[in-house]
Amino acid sequence: MVVTRFAPSPTGYLHIGGLRTALYSYLWAKKNNGKFLLRIEDTDLKRNSKEAADAIEEAFKWVGLKQDGDIYYQSDRMDIYKSYIQKLLDEDKAYYCYMSKDELDELRATQMKNKQRPRYDGRYRNFTGSIPDVKPVVRIKTPVNEIIKFDDGIKGMISVNTDEVMDDFIIARSDGSPTYNFVVAIDDHEMGVTEVIRGDDHLSNTPKQIIVYRALGFDLPKFYHVPMILNPNGKKLSKRDGAMDVMEYKKEGYLPEALLNFLVRLGWSHKDQEIFSFKEMLELFNPKDINKSASAYNAEKLLWLNSHFIKNSSYERLIKELKFFDLNLESIEKKEILIDALRERAKTLKEFAEKSRLILDEPQDYNQKAVKKFLKAEAIGIAKDFLNYLTVYKEDLNNSNDYEIFISKFLEEKNLKLKDIAQIIRISIVGSAVSPSIYDIMAIVGQNELIKRIKKLIKFMEV
Repeated sequence: MVVTRFAPSPTGYLHIGGLRTALYSYLWAKKNNGKFLLRIEDTDLKRNSKEAADAIEEAFKWVGLKQDGDIYYQSDRMDIYKSYIQKLLDEDKAYYCYMSKDELDELRATQMKNKQRPRYDGRYRNFTGSIPDVKPVVRIKTPVNEIIKFDDGIKGMISVNTDEVMDDFIIARSDGSPTYNFVVAIDDHEMGVTEVIRGDDHLSNTPKQIIVYRALGFDLPKFYHVPMILNPNGKKLSKRDGAMDVMEYKKEGYLPEALLNFLVRLGWSHKDQEIFSFKEMLELFNPKDINKSASAYNAEKLLWLNSHFIKNSSYERLIKELKFFDLNLESIEKKEILIDALRERAKTLKEFAEKSRLILDEPQDYNQKAVKKFLKAEAIGIAKDFLNYLTVYKEDLNNSNDYEIFISKFLEEKNLKLKDIAQIIRISIVGSAVSPSIYDIMAIVGQNELIKRIKKLIKFMEV
């Protein structure tokens, strides 16, 4: 059975790079009828945040990546780690290191003076005594001058010499708490993880974890190290570029399926296909097809995808989603006309809500450029004629087509053209010269509200 995991540290929000890794892991597990686990790596008690852990869970819930079973917390597993540390000590595969800060500073100064890479020199590797008043760390005995090899599913064969890149690294701090590379190997084994998909910023950690695996006689999982997401200039992604809290995307009005579709394509592709349903992602994704090179974040592409999913969402879905932006359309009589008028224009739900309010809420002021350009001297007379015609009009006005017929009759009777009245109507309803079709917005606000807003505009023009 394929078992994957996503294992963030709760020291900050979940950003999109982490979400992409989680998505890849989820898809590969589910494609193979396996399990996807969520593990919160919270052993660094000084840096952990309960709020950050809760935010990770909230983000997963929003995008619909449901883990199998309960969420694991490393802080609940300390006894397990300590038992494995003791096992390595008992088997002489790890040892207590009593190196003081003064010793360490002296060693580093000497190495830097000799232009050597700073590293622990193994001075306590075979020390069997103890030093009073010194709390030792525990170091693993890294094999000397050994080649560590593993076949990465994305990058191919990786090999490193232990003498070049590693020393006897610490697996337990002086307070007894275990270190990252140790607990990751323990957890992945204990939880039956068969394939580790993670960012290639962890590539340098993998040889250390392999040493832990081997020391304890564990089978190795398959590793896939995913290249990072860069900004359009090829540099590390910053918050300004899009590396923000996943939940900020919700606040900005993105649909989760748009974000997931965007992320799955940042490093993976299937022919020339741009838009994938979640079902298609499950059917087609394979981590072996992930690009070896980094991907560039494209904000315009994300907006394009989001607008696509907005256009193709049901009325019910959009009504539900817009409540997050304090817009409740359930009681709006012409809500379907409103949604149809805006779904082609709004790229985000936030923009959708803002544009909706411009139509639904009576304007408190009018755009000065629009007033100056379109409300010429003759506009007040046309507006009054329109108001009178609208007030006495006897036929039902229920939809956009009804209003289009109504406008045609008015223009014909007054010998006017559409351009003579269109912007007067538009400014009266939304306060500016930019809006969806005037027939749509008239149908949305209705005859009585339209009369009210035309009266208000006339009063404004008469001042």
